[in-house]
Amino acid sequence: MRISLIIAFYKNITALELIFKALERQTYTDFEVIIAEDDNNPAAADFITKARLRFSFPIKHEYQDKDKGFRKNQMLNRAIRQSEGEFLVFLDGDCIPHKNFLKAYAANASENTALFARRVMLSEGLTNKIYETEDLKLLSFWPLWLSTSRRKKYALYLPFYGKKHRLRIFGCNWGLYKKNILEVNGFDEDYTTAGVGEDNDIEWRLAGYGFKIRSIRYAAIEYHLHHPFNYSDKDTSVGYRQMREKKELNLVRCKNGLEKL
Repeated sequence: MRISLIIAFYKNITALELIFKALERQTYTDFEVIIAEDDNNPAAADFITKARLRFSFPIKHEYQDKDKGFRKNQMLNRAIRQSEGEFLVFLDGDCIPHKNFLKAYAANASENTALFARRVMLSEGLTNKIYETEDLKLLSFWPLWLSTSRRKKYALYLPFYGKKHRLRIFGCNWGLYKKNILEVNGFDEDYTTAGVGEDNDIEWRLAGYGFKIRSIRYAAIEYHLHHPFNYSDKDTSVGYRQMREKKELNLVRCKNGLEKL
């Protein structure tokens, strides 16, 4: 099964280099990478062009024609249109995947089911060490456990851990069959503030359409590089208001998505 890994990216080229190094170590190798850049950065374009010559996996690049502010959902939809895999996995550009990350999604893929997992929240100190050395061995058990990182339990690789059906997708670590996200018309591009449209909104629409949402935490492991929050309570309040209005109208298939309805 071909996987299209869609990486939502903004500015942090150093983190993207680390992600590419981690992807080169994946135990599941039938995948392509699509960078969904919510920006128009010549330095990023140059990095990706050179990366295509250094790494073994195919890399595609979608970016804003002009920087029009937060347009993450628009860029994710553009990446979906370019995807060739039958299964899509979504990763944020500040999260480093475990070597068995894609293997976990491939092993658990099921039609009409969205899979999700969690992330280890790396400490500022450990993040800085990783940036300085580019040494992914710092994500192994002892360096991680001795750090002040949070949610370290999600670094435990327990692929046969019992998986319950429950709701709570985070946009940085989830996946589903491409044909299933097409059924809800992809991401809703009406959201132009962060924190709701790429997470909560897609979750309720998938559930509202009748799809199952299942956890594969402890199998699809990722490590979130430390950084300050880049969106505000005001941003999320705008998004939650929009989502409430859409729920009242039962717009499980959004109007401003992959297709403009």
